[in-house]
Amino acid sequence: MTRAESVEYVLKTAKDHNVRFIRLWFTDILGSLKSFSIAYNELERALEDGMGFDGSSIEGYARIDESDMVALPDPDTFKIIPWSNGDYQVGRMFCDIKKPSGEQFEGDPRYVLKRNLKKAAEMGFTFYIGPELEYFYFKNDHSTEFLDEGGYFDLTPRDLATDLRRETIVALQDMGIIVEYAHHEVAPSQHEIDIRYTDALTMADNVMTYRLLVKEVAMRHGLHASFMPKPVGSVNGSGMHTHQSLFKGDRNAFFDAKDSYYLSTMAKQYIAGILKYAPEFTSVTNQWINSYKRLVPGFEAPVYLSWARRNRADLVRVPEYKPGHEKSTRIELRSADPGCNPYLAFSVMLAAGLKGIEEKLTPPAPIEENVYEMNEAERAKRGIGTLPGSLLEALKLTEGSSVVREALGDHVFDAFVANKKIEWSQYSIAVTDWELKRYLPVL
Repeated sequence: MTRAESVEYVLKTAKDHNVRFIRLWFTDILGSLKSFSIAYNELERALEDGMGFDGSSIEGYARIDESDMVALPDPDTFKIIPWSNGDYQVGRMFCDIKKPSGEQFEGDPRYVLKRNLKKAAEMGFTFYIGPELEYFYFKNDHSTEFLDEGGYFDLTPRDLATDLRRETIVALQDMGIIVEYAHHEVAPSQHEIDIRYTDALTMADNVMTYRLLVKEVAMRHGLHASFMPKPVGSVNGSGMHTHQSLFKGDRNAFFDAKDSYYLSTMAKQYIAGILKYAPEFTSVTNQWINSYKRLVPGFEAPVYLSWARRNRADLVRVPEYKPGHEKSTRIELRSADPGCNPYLAFSVMLAAGLKGIEEKLTPPAPIEENVYEMNEAERAKRGIGTLPGSLLEALKLTEGSSVVREALGDHVFDAFVANKKIEWSQYSIAVTDWELKRYLPVL
């Protein structure tokens, strides 16, 4: 539909379903969901001109002297939120952030992704993506007490977590998000609901909706859902394994029936770009200090810069090809975590892959052995590098990256790096419970 047709649809749907309030959603540079509500009588004006707000307190947006912003709703994202008070409904739309002049605000993460998708489109590609977000249920928001002791794919007797997943799936489907799978993950009280792959912009919007609904359902039951990458040190952390592919029209540009891995040259160049630039973009896909406590050997999280078909220890995995399912050919980046800003994370992944295609890079030989079982000398001999081991190390690599700067744009790049430097500075002077327990009795 054209924008005019989409606007007409929104106005009619809101009227027909007694939508009295509409929440306008957008994110800051860290991926925190921001929102303000408008009444139905303001909806037509909002769709036409946008709604003004003060952006000076939004992380990464603008200084006080340049704080006036306009949130312009995207009518294609209109959905009715599945909970209401019974008398009326509440809708939501994602927004594009503009300056008062109507010019696009370059600090808007959604715009960052749109700009990278435009570059892909100019190369003839549509970017499809399917992330798998893992998360934990805890009994409250100030402890890590598990709800269950289940493991991967465990079929446990009906318990509260099963009901939470089911209720979340219904809410996701009510908002037009197609769910493929739901299951218990490896760690106790860890779960995953997989939503069907789609174009990257829609998926980034879906990820924001998914995270909110998971938390909302848990909260309604007096519980807490967490997307923290590593909330419990002794068990697996939560990842966001991200399946991705490029299409040219209806044809999967990653598929080649004659290749032993069923991968086209372009797909291998894309993999090579991911492997080459992953150290530089890791601060974006793994943006928290806590993220690097997940990226350690022994907990099914990737550490080494390698790729393979069957090996889940590698940074990039190529899922097994099923005859007749050419459109499912894809690569899976396993390092990202669910605490990232999906608009920025998808942007840097795409930028790295496209750079691999532009530079006609060749990936190293796939590593089907368990990389964790190799010694350091063997990994060095085979040219297997590593991801950065801390946020500080990752930031240093990002700061020198022209690929990440180009992907994010100067405004977001500079604001993101500055924010993360402040976070590291705060962390470096904080005294932890571990330090108190370790040193206070003996020093």
